[in-house]
Amino acid sequence: MFDYSELIKKAGILVEALPYIQALAGKTVVIKYGGNAMISEELKHSVMEDITLLKYIGLNPVVIHGGGPDITSALKNFNIQSEFVNGLRKTDKKTMEVAQMVLMGKTNKEIVSLLNQKGGKAIGICGIDGMLFECEKHYEMVDNEKVDLGYVGKITKVNTRALEILTRDEYIPVVAPIGTDKTGQSYNINADTAAAELAAALKAEKLILLTDVEGVKNSKDNDSILHAITSEKVIQLIDEGVIVGGMIPKVLGCVYALQHGVGRAHIIDGRIPHCILLEIFTNKGIGTMITEKIRPYYEKEQL
Repeated sequence: MFDYSELIKKAGILVEALPYIQALAGKTVVIKYGGNAMISEELKHSVMEDITLLKYIGLNPVVIHGGGPDITSALKNFNIQSEFVNGLRKTDKKTMEVAQMVLMGKTNKEIVSLLNQKGGKAIGICGIDGMLFECEKHYEMVDNEKVDLGYVGKITKVNTRALEILTRDEYIPVVAPIGTDKTGQSYNINADTAAAELAAALKAEKLILLTDVEGVKNSKDNDSILHAITSEKVIQLIDEGVIVGGMIPKVLGCVYALQHGVGRAHIIDGRIPHCILLEIFTNKGIGTMITEKIRPYYEKEQL
C-alpha cells in the first residue's frame, strides 16, 4: 500500500493555516522588505513567492523596501563617501540624486519584476507618486543637539488613496521610500519608519519587518526569542537594556503602528526561506509578534 504519511503531513500544514486565512481574508499586510533577504538569490525568490501567495489567497500585501547596499554600491561608483548618524545616511544633493535613481530605477523595478515572474501583478511606485509621503526635513538628535542630515525626510502625512485603489484590485504595490515636501523637494526616508507610517495610515492588520535577526530576545543573558509580547513589554525591554542599537527604532516603529490601529506587528528573520508564510500561518511563528494586547485570532491559538 502506498505510504500517504508525507502527504497527510502536508495536509496538516494547510489545515493549521486555515483559521489564519479565514481571519486575514481581505485584510492589508504591510511588508518591509530588507536585510539579507534582498541579497541572497534564493531568499529573494522565497520572499516573492510568499507575497504572491498572500495575494492569491485573499490578503492585500503592500511591500515597502529599503536599498541601502544598492545605494552604497552606486555611491562608490560615483566616488561619493557615505556618512551615517545614528544609522541614518547623511544625504546631500548628489547623494539624494543617486538614492532616488537607485531606489526607484533599480531596486524597486527588480522587486516588481520578481513578483511578476511569480505570477503576481506588481506595480512599483514611490512616495512622490500621488503625494503618498508628504515630508519635511528630519533633524537627528545627537548629544541633545539637532544634526542636519541633509535631504533626509520625516513623514508628515500619508495619502493612501492610490494604494487603496491598487490593493482593492489585483495589484501588489511596491513602494520606494522617497517622499516630497510641498515645494517638490525629494527626501530619502528610513524604510522602517516609512513602513510603520504606511501601515498606520492604511490601518493594516499586520506590519511585518524582515530583518537579519531571529526576533526580540528574552533577556541580555539569554538568546531565547520572545514569540509574542505586548507594546508595554517592548518599552520595558528597552529600559532594561535588552533591546539595543538598531533594533530600537524597529520595535518603536511597531509600537507606533499598533497605537495607530494596526492589529499585529512582526519582527522576523528574513534569512529563513518562506519566513513570511511561517510567521503568519503557523501557530508559533518564527519571529516576535508584538501586539497592544495579546488577543488570539481563534480559540485554540497558542500565544
